[in-house]
Amino acid sequence: MAHIDLPPGLPGIRGLLAYSPETARPLSELAEVLLRSESTLTPGERELSATHVSARNDCLFCRSSHGAAAAHHLGGDADLVAAVQTDPEHAPVSDKLRALLAIAGKVARGGKHVTADDVARARAEGATDNELHDAVLIAAAFCMYNRYVDGLATWAPEEPEAYAEAGERLAVEGYLAAA
Repeated sequence: MAHIDLPPGLPGIRGLLAYSPETARPLSELAEVLLRSESTLTPGERELSATHVSARNDCLFCRSSHGAAAAHHLGGDADLVAAVQTDPEHAPVSDKLRALLAIAGKVARGGKHVTADDVARARAEGATDNELHDAVLIAAAFCMYNRYVDGLATWAPEEPEAYAEAGERLAVEGYLAAA
């Protein structure tokens, strides 16, 4: 049961967005910019980062919903999403994305865990300043989203298939439709 009285039937952040429309808009706008705006990283790659950080933070709702959105962007490749969630160093992604995911994972532990060597590795794999910036900001934002969702004890469906429709909606319609 949630720590506050949330609208019934809305899992995870959806209940929180409905509860607080004044914070829903900027939170949704941030997710839209981070995950769907113009970037050299694809929306699928950015959703993989969001699901990776959410997995590190043990946030079932965010891990599952962003994993479903990533899978939709990646042609339904749920195996790739699962690999990034559990073992990104061996997931079948580009070396550049692997290095950026390593940085995102360190941000999930704490920003000061990111080292000059981590950045040098990402740069050696072709990461730009913008991609480094975005990797860190996506990770930092998802730490906030994860703590918001879990800190107020929102509910989340346990079954992975419960997230497929929401993942498709996020991938197609974006984050402002929910605000």
